[in-house]
Amino acid sequence: MGLLKTIGALYLKAAGWEAVGEVPEGKYIVVAAPHTSNWDLPYTLAVAWVLGVKIHWLGKHTLFEGPFGPFMKALRGVPIDRRSSNNATKSVANWIQEQKGDVVLAVAVEGTRSKKEFWKSGFFYIAKEANVPLLLGFLDYKNKRGGFGPVLQPTEHPRELMDQMRAFYDGIEGKRHENTTPVRLREEVTDV
Repeated sequence: MGLLKTIGALYLKAAGWEAVGEVPEGKYIVVAAPHTSNWDLPYTLAVAWVLGVKIHWLGKHTLFEGPFGPFMKALRGVPIDRRSSNNATKSVANWIQEQKGDVVLAVAVEGTRSKKEFWKSGFFYIAKEANVPLLLGFLDYKNKRGGFGPVLQPTEHPRELMDQMRAFYDGIEGKRHENTTPVRLREEVTDV
């Protein structure tokens, strides 16, 4: 058992949590939901370490500035400047394609820890641009479980894909359940 796996196992055991699921080989975008607390990152990392997943995660570029920057990068964080969404999508997709071997990149699809009307759609467009599938990841604070579910292929129109995600995430509760953004994209409202 490697050091990170041991640390993750001790962390989850102390918290009374369990890690479930598995990650197939290859390149994936992990749909990380719900995201309602700063505690989501340590739990996500612990779950990934226990399951033997070398997970990368997108974080707001300001997390990587100052004294904590090197630490965040050591935890496999990938800075993203969201001020230019089109360039961000393309640069992340390019980053995925440039990586050799397996790449598992977690994207907090809500884009924030507070409740909004829609998920951010960047995960969908990154997956399409990079030609990689989506892996549904979750943290369920109510049942103290975290892990990975089904793999989905991005489609031309996101509605069918989002229906599958709504079914999967139904009943999964974030740490601050009242801050959970509904599982829907703005494109679903405008996609007629």
